[in-house]
Amino acid sequence: MNAVKRSRTTRAAMGIPAMVLLLLTGCDVPGVYRPARPASGGPFTFYVSPDGDDTNDGMSPEKPWRTLDHANTASFRPGDRLRLKGGERFRGTITLEEGEAGSAARPVVIDSYGTGRATIAPRGASGITVHDTAGVEIRNITLVGDDKALHEGVGVAFRATRPGERKLTHVRIANVEARGFQNGISVGTDGDAVTGYEDVHINDVSVHHNLEAGLVFYGPRFDAGNPTYAHSGLRIERVTAYSNTGDPDSDGRNTGSGIALGSVRDARVTRSVAHDNGARSAVDAKEGPEGIWAYDSTGVVLENNRSYRNRTGSRVDGGGFGLDNNVSHSVMQYNLAYGNDGPGFLVYSGQATGAHRDNVVRFNMSWDDARKLPEYGGIVAYGSRMENLDVHNNTVVMRTRDLASAEAAGNRPPALRLRDGMKGVSVHDNILTTDGGPLIDAESSYLPDTHRLRGNVYYSAGPWSLDWGGRRFTDLAGWRTASGQELLDGEPTGTGEDPCLRALTVPVTDPAGAENLVPRCEDEASMSMGPQAAGADVGPVDYFGNRIPDVLRPGAAQPRTTR
Repeated sequence: MNAVKRSRTTRAAMGIPAMVLLLLTGCDVPGVYRPARPASGGPFTFYVSPDGDDTNDGMSPEKPWRTLDHANTASFRPGDRLRLKGGERFRGTITLEEGEAGSAARPVVIDSYGTGRATIAPRGASGITVHDTAGVEIRNITLVGDDKALHEGVGVAFRATRPGERKLTHVRIANVEARGFQNGISVGTDGDAVTGYEDVHINDVSVHHNLEAGLVFYGPRFDAGNPTYAHSGLRIERVTAYSNTGDPDSDGRNTGSGIALGSVRDARVTRSVAHDNGARSAVDAKEGPEGIWAYDSTGVVLENNRSYRNRTGSRVDGGGFGLDNNVSHSVMQYNLAYGNDGPGFLVYSGQATGAHRDNVVRFNMSWDDARKLPEYGGIVAYGSRMENLDVHNNTVVMRTRDLASAEAAGNRPPALRLRDGMKGVSVHDNILTTDGGPLIDAESSYLPDTHRLRGNVYYSAGPWSLDWGGRRFTDLAGWRTASGQELLDGEPTGTGEDPCLRALTVPVTDPAGAENLVPRCEDEASMSMGPQAAGADVGPVDYFGNRIPDVLRPGAAQPRTTR
């Protein structure tokens, strides 16, 4: 638990003589609580330094308080600032309770002053807790947990417990590092409360070496009949989440993710990185970690992010990006995934609610994913009662020669895996490549009225194969004839020609490696793709941010970006 503020009524118990003496002399009275905040005026800026004294007024760098315990007795009002001396380490916690802060126009700010960041090191607890209030900004702070905090604390925790649906407005977390906690940063609701937070901006944050997750949002249990979302208006940018290990003793739920969004509406995660998470997650867990993912949410955009070398201790998940249970009207675009244990991109719902619908996966790149779990693939889609999924202009390269798992070497993962439980699926204008593994593994022989595949590149540097409803095909024409796929108005679409990707032989190990996923054919325009369908909404730009040309080509990088 976090430190609890002293009662605001403590002064009433001082007794008249002590009060009179305090007022007349201005001196401290032994054993008598001295209020940390002036009785009137404000807003105020308070300073804390190891060189200070808790008998100071704390209102200047020259007369700072000394401890967080004393600072925590102040009641912070709109516009107040609490500043910790940069480069110094402070034991204890900071807690803002209901009735404090609360103003989006004049937020309470917690930050550092002087040179460098201040470090908050709580004793077996959370570092900063904000409870049933908002209008709070946290900047330029490092939070470091101890062994107990690793299992019980949070670096920065926003908690809403009030009933009703009115959101708590304005949260800013910037230039913050949180490590050594159960979760680095968490924003959530307790019980069935759906109050939640809105207008939440988190940027330039590092969350690492935490037990369960780096950055996590959560809310009440999802009700498909009356979906409500605890949090809205999220903007998450330039967050780095790495080495969040997962809990080897927690097999009843997933642990070890980088960034996880639950119960959110209108959320955008951009220019963020998740890597090397989940390595110690439970071996027997039925749910596993992901690099960056969302569940029980709507209107989520994951774009321009990287997710790589994420792991799972079990036989599930461990992928780069995911749209999980009950996600709707959401997009994964312009992302790079590589070297993950599980799929580069996962679209899944294990709950037959009908709430997982109208999602898009486009202009992403996946290289050498499903390294541990061949039962996945580069892009994987399946679930219960999922509707209207559009997968287009992605580039997937699956290389089996370097797979980490001997089992995977004998059971090669496909570039695309489709399983039952979906309808309204469109897969078009993707580049799917392997070095001998199956290009697609489809659980059933899907008809074009539920799953339509069109205009894709199917290239294998080894033996060509495609698994469709338990039957293996060894050439595109034979599969096209048997399945009715890759046809438009009776004319064949798609191709098995070589897209000339260096990534089939050259590794992708950093952002610059995405260039190896760009087609390099001397005359790419001559590649025979067949007729194109008109009217598809493919978005404004490709993976590299260049405008979409008049004639769309397969893959995440359009011809004008080729160098």
